[in-house]
Amino acid sequence: MKTLFSALILFAFNVLSIEVMTPIDLRSVKVGGEIGRRIDITITNNLLKLDIEHDFLDPFRKKEGETSYIGLGKLIDSAVELAAYSGDQRVIELKKHLVNELLKTQEPDGYMGIFPPQKRITTLWDVHEIGYLIWSLQSDYHYFGEKASLDAACKAADYLIQNWSKLTPEWEKDQIVIPHVAFTGLARAMIALYQDTDNASYLNFVGNTRQLPRWDLDIVIGRRCGIEGHIYAYMARCLAQLELNKITPDKRLYQQTERALDFMTQNNGMMITGSCGEYEIWTDDQDGRGDVGETCALAYQMRVYDAWLCRTGDAKMGDLMERVMFNGLFASQSPDGRRLRYFAPLEGHRQYWETDTYCCPCNYRRIIAELPAMVYYQMQDGFAINLYAPSEAKLSVDKEVQLKISQETTYPNSGMVKIKLDPSKPSTFTLCLRIPSWAPDATVVVNGEPAKGNIQPGTFFKLQRKWKQGDQVLLHMPMTWRLVKGRQRQAGRVAVMRGPQVFCLNPAQNSAFAEIDGSDLGYMALDPTSFGNPVPDNSVRPDGLGCRVRAWRSSMSLSPKTDYEFTLTEFPDPDGKATYFRLRNFSVAVNDELLK
Repeated sequence: MKTLFSALILFAFNVLSIEVMTPIDLRSVKVGGEIGRRIDITITNNLLKLDIEHDFLDPFRKKEGETSYIGLGKLIDSAVELAAYSGDQRVIELKKHLVNELLKTQEPDGYMGIFPPQKRITTLWDVHEIGYLIWSLQSDYHYFGEKASLDAACKAADYLIQNWSKLTPEWEKDQIVIPHVAFTGLARAMIALYQDTDNASYLNFVGNTRQLPRWDLDIVIGRRCGIEGHIYAYMARCLAQLELNKITPDKRLYQQTERALDFMTQNNGMMITGSCGEYEIWTDDQDGRGDVGETCALAYQMRVYDAWLCRTGDAKMGDLMERVMFNGLFASQSPDGRRLRYFAPLEGHRQYWETDTYCCPCNYRRIIAELPAMVYYQMQDGFAINLYAPSEAKLSVDKEVQLKISQETTYPNSGMVKIKLDPSKPSTFTLCLRIPSWAPDATVVVNGEPAKGNIQPGTFFKLQRKWKQGDQVLLHMPMTWRLVKGRQRQAGRVAVMRGPQVFCLNPAQNSAFAEIDGSDLGYMALDPTSFGNPVPDNSVRPDGLGCRVRAWRSSMSLSPKTDYEFTLTEFPDPDGKATYFRLRNFSVAVNDELLK
């Protein structure tokens, strides 16, 4: 009886920890289109243009603590993954230089950071910096097999564990942020280190010292002392819980993620661009003006959606990922790639961050480097395509069969995707295609024949068959303009969408708008009958699109003749200042398909 009970417990644990999907290693994927362009310009126009020595390395060499946070660990992590993905020798050499110079600064006791001895650990953000340094060195070991990096990461982790008692309850009370915000990213780094070393002290630190399984925080709305509602920290801790659940299954470890997802999709937590919050913290008023949509929060939303997709196979996570990516995330970077933002508001002026250091610029580089691993996923009986982009991947069906899979598409310009499959020999497996929630009329054709089965938006459509070299699948997702209803402060107005993209108004294109504030621009009433085919527009990308529309100065106008004609541009337009508009007849507006 005892043996049967133990077996049932073990089975329950396995069910709790099972992963439906596994991302394909980014080294096996190549991506083009706008995703690939963003990766390329992040490498050439940002990463390789940084003042590495002065801005990033010198503070670690001097250890004078002249600033509170640099973000070197995040930078190294992005360099490691971009080097692994691209194979670009310049990036590989940069990665080696960053790691080698960091290791030279590590103290004999394991400390690596920017502070003198008397300020170590207890100065706010020192632990945060060390946590990401550990993560980046573990990443270097994972992708490049650098044992010296793993050893240095272990020394730094051991140093933290040995000195953790310095962070007393009294210390915590004196800080401007609560502990889980001050130590963002550390738990996940320790979990990764445990997975590479089997050293139980790292897992014990996460489970017992930091009590990750017991973390249970409501969605705290508004900026308060301690910044409990810090979205980036909240989502980072959710991600760590999901990672821990793979090792020690516990239903408590995914309840926080469910809470966050429910708040974003059921309780007005997510804005039309996929971004969340104002000034880094949770909000639910849908105010699009000001310090909206922190880049760090966007990056960790993407990671949590990816992790939840892997755990559940829920295709709507892919819908959320592409909404965030094409709108909020890409708006965090200038079209040429050089400058990065902390926030990207829906209304009013957008500003670039003044330095290349700190959390948001460094987290942007990291998430861009991770995008190739969010395109294709392996499943128990086959593969899934989550993001649509010109791309190819080399996969293993089993020990004997290798598969080359590719996409030909101009997505998101067009919803037509040609998928080519070339297995090394005929093989039976399942190919799953994400059907976006905005694509109710999607069709699938296999080798010229319509696919059998019910194609449901917001799900994965499964094609199970014996595949052979030269097989082709055509996925067609018709794209029409959608006027999506605003909520809360945006009630009575609409955002213009096509496929996963949001469009905005750049007032610089029309002299009549020059002196009009972003909020006043939103009082214009669009004429839905003026929407035609997309027009070329290079405000954001070389092959970008615009929406040519006519509008009345006011929704109260009774004139049959409109007052303006202009082009709405893709939301990442750096000079976009208005995203919501009025209609004279609201009956043409639709609900946001991503909201429950």
